[in-house]
Amino acid sequence: MRPLEIVIPLLLALYLAWPLSRSPRPVWVTLLPALALVVTLLHFWMEGYRWQMIPLYGLTPLLALAGLIGLIQPRAWTIPATLLSLGLLAVSTALPILLPVPSLPKVSGPYRVGTRSYYMEDPSRRELYSGRDEPRRFLIQVWYPADPRPADVTAPWMNHAEVYAPAISDFLHLPHYFLDHLTLVKTPAYADAPLRPAPEDGYPLISFSHGWNGFATQNTGEMIELASHGYVVVSIEHTYGARITVFPDGTLAMNNPSALPEGKPEAEYDAAARKLVDQWAGDIAFTLDFMTSLNADSTSPFGGALDLNRIGVYGHSTGGGAAIQFCGSDPRCQAVLGLDPFMTPVSLDVLENGLDQPAFFMFSQAWADDADSKNNRLFRGFIAQVPNSQGAVFIDGTRHYDFSDLPLLSPIAPQLGLKGPLNGKQVIRIVDTYLLAFFNATLQGRSSELFDDGFGTFSEVHPMK
Repeated sequence: MRPLEIVIPLLLALYLAWPLSRSPRPVWVTLLPALALVVTLLHFWMEGYRWQMIPLYGLTPLLALAGLIGLIQPRAWTIPATLLSLGLLAVSTALPILLPVPSLPKVSGPYRVGTRSYYMEDPSRRELYSGRDEPRRFLIQVWYPADPRPADVTAPWMNHAEVYAPAISDFLHLPHYFLDHLTLVKTPAYADAPLRPAPEDGYPLISFSHGWNGFATQNTGEMIELASHGYVVVSIEHTYGARITVFPDGTLAMNNPSALPEGKPEAEYDAAARKLVDQWAGDIAFTLDFMTSLNADSTSPFGGALDLNRIGVYGHSTGGGAAIQFCGSDPRCQAVLGLDPFMTPVSLDVLENGLDQPAFFMFSQAWADDADSKNNRLFRGFIAQVPNSQGAVFIDGTRHYDFSDLPLLSPIAPQLGLKGPLNGKQVIRIVDTYLLAFFNATLQGRSSELFDDGFGTFSEVHPMK
């Protein structure tokens, strides 16, 4: 809960609990609900309304009125009435506690972070999934080391959250309004802040691809963490594979389920998946072309600041498959990392011949435990053909979405199916540590003990079998 949200129930709790001391309420205690009402109005103005607080919004004026009446006609509260009222307050407070406004972890790097968004249109490729003859269009968001100006403000977790939040709720089979409070989430990154002057050799560049029905900002915590350590990180929103895309002109592009047609024969599904990932790999290639053009333009925010000989690519789920596919065909990729990589879309050529680049893969326990799945069979054959592999591990107590920001939505995220039982902060610590160590080693030449001790640094991390 946010600061003023905490103050409101504390004031009400003190007012309601006072009769348990078996002494009359003094005037200042009787006025506490009225003060809570004032704090509620400040909360509306400073923090913003959210539906999870509605029970407290209703209870506060009722108790304020009761307090004012008590000043005129003092009446002693019975113990049962006091306990019943406290129980009602506890129930009213539980909802905003269980569904808080998410807060991204603080970064560990020495740099503050900025972020910019761009609209991409590739005239050399046609859109496969819109039903119209038009060029491929998609969005990217870039995170980078920044020197924010005094007037710069922190960026929201997602642009157009009022559109994304209900779309995510629908995907998770939650009530349409359930995640409306995501419009209130801020990140530690400053919107459109100036780039911090680059070191002499420039900033390494990392590209990220989300999973099927994901979105560009689903791994914002990781993006900001990497940027705070001196990386420029670009996350791609793959239109019609993302849950929803909001273009700058306000038009919407929903996920197209025919791109990964469930229930079809295996051969038809596999062909569709490879077609989809070829499109996503093309998005990665075009994004790198775009970042190259920005680097060559001295007037752009990134002019002369990037080291395009140090490019890493990583992704989650279907985005992990896209990262593998791209790195199997484009030599600009210098390192590849997959989080629960979906292997079905990877071409037979890459599956059979592997990759030359250094590679590392992390799996959730839920995916690793399904040892005889098609995905794991394909992965075992593939990894055997990757001579520069740094290995593959899985994390105890995790599920597929543990590799994203979604577990931050609620302390009951395991019950909502968004994560495994392992504490979310520990999951973030493990994933961020490995991400940073891998890209530091492969793109900056900094050795790491993480890859020298048989993955024994964290007790929850084990080599894939």
